[in-house]
Amino acid sequence: MMLSYLVPVVLVVLLFAASIRILPEYKRGVVFFLGRFQTVKGPGLVIIIPGVQKMEVVDLRVITMDVPEQDVISRDNVTVKVNAVLYFRVVDPEKAIIQVENFTQATSQLAQTTLRSVLGKHDLDEMLSERDKLNDDIQGIIDTQTEAWGIKVANVEIKHVDLDESMIRAIARQAEAERERRAKVIHAEGELQASRKLVEAANVMKENSAALQLRYLQTMSDMSNKNASTIFFPLPMDIMEAFRDMKTKHKASAPTPQQDDH
Repeated sequence: MMLSYLVPVVLVVLLFAASIRILPEYKRGVVFFLGRFQTVKGPGLVIIIPGVQKMEVVDLRVITMDVPEQDVISRDNVTVKVNAVLYFRVVDPEKAIIQVENFTQATSQLAQTTLRSVLGKHDLDEMLSERDKLNDDIQGIIDTQTEAWGIKVANVEIKHVDLDESMIRAIARQAEAERERRAKVIHAEGELQASRKLVEAANVMKENSAALQLRYLQTMSDMSNKNASTIFFPLPMDIMEAFRDMKTKHKASAPTPQQDDH
């Protein structure tokens, strides 16, 4: 007799236990009644009628997903291997369950194809130097596509761009040539500036002969500081002026070819 009462009680307890769900703060339950969407429940205590209602649990936290390494051919026909990391979260549990079969796998496949498509439109130099712009472009495309699935893409980061050894050596040679070019340009600019300053100094000395004499004495002082035997023959600057005047007078007194004919 006792057994006849015990069995229904046990069944009721088991049915009640199967009906209780406890969802944490970061999860939501999408409830279906006889196969049709009914509501989104949670967090906290949720009661489900077994056999009549069914609940799919969705995590609302940010999901970190590694995008597998992809072979990409850049716009300048360079083959590279690129991988990235994707951060996204579910903002609409109803769409994430109803609109797509497996939103995690669908987002992963979309990220892989978008990564290849976007990077294939850029040169290798842009891949290496403009990662922030590429990250924003990839994020925008994926976010637009996944909006219908109730998913928000928070961020996309390109982690590695792997090159072949031959390409690495070519880039190293290019960088070395660029450094040599900059060094030559800087040296040429220095020579140009130095020549301009020398011209200015020569103009100053031309206006005042005492400046040339002072420079002559300074040069003698600099030479005497070296550890070497040096013999100086001082030559007054007036003598140079005298020779210059004699040369000018000689040219003025020289007969012209027409005078010789007469």
